[in-house]
Amino acid sequence: MAKSASKLEWCIVRLGEDHNWWVEEVSDPVRWDVDGLSIIDPRQLQHIVDLVEPMRDYGFDQDVMEAAFILFRIEKDLGSGRVRLVRVKESLFDSEDKLFALPDLLDDENGPYADFLDHITRVRVKMLNDLFDFEQQVSVDEVEDEIREARNVDFMEGKAVHVFGEVTEILDYIPAGWESEDGEEGGRPAAKEDELDDAELPALDESEEEKLKNDQSLKWDEDDEEAEGDEQGKEGAAGKEGAAGKGDDEEEGDESEEDVDEDEHPRRRSDRGRS
Repeated sequence: MAKSASKLEWCIVRLGEDHNWWVEEVSDPVRWDVDGLSIIDPRQLQHIVDLVEPMRDYGFDQDVMEAAFILFRIEKDLGSGRVRLVRVKESLFDSEDKLFALPDLLDDENGPYADFLDHITRVRVKMLNDLFDFEQQVSVDEVEDEIREARNVDFMEGKAVHVFGEVTEILDYIPAGWESEDGEEGGRPAAKEDELDDAELPALDESEEEKLKNDQSLKWDEDDEEAEGDEQGKEGAAGKEGAAGKGDDEEEGDESEEDVDEDEHPRRRSDRGRS
């Protein structure tokens, strides 16, 4: 454990609206700035431990992770989403207690937490290049640049970066376009409703099946279809009659127009004669 953190014996944390825990007060306010200081809760810590487990085959060193965090346990519930934690000297991998983990951030660039982030980034890259058949192998610089860009976006939007998200962003990293490939992170897609096989449907007894067949409340679809068929037939017949009638009217109209034309010509000659 780093000597710089030796005086930090307790802290008070609060549950934020984002459901993450944030440090509100510490026993060493001189060297520790609680503004934006986050802490990993027991559930999150266990998740991180699970994520690093398969990385052991690629050179993950748990001592690096042990040195990066200061461990606490709950001493007292202060109410209103606030808890007082006291420091413990246990292993985060071997302890059976529910522990909180505070990153040692007194030295952001060269401290144990910075070393931990660098370590898991390198191990993650090695793991990805072994598991995936990339056309070009992923580099540490590529991963760091992409993550740094995402953090800059969060900073511009005024979002506080929680330590849990900072760590899992590395441990879950996969290059864009490979999320859906079969492999480490791949998952079986959920079956669509219209793709369910008949074998997946529950079997019915003969009595139940017969009962359903005779259930009048289930025949409304057939009745509606028959009613719609009758209405369509009536409309079709009416349409034909209307079309026939329209044709007769048009013929009569043409004949009447011819009569009118014949009558109109003499009248026009008569009118011109009067003038």
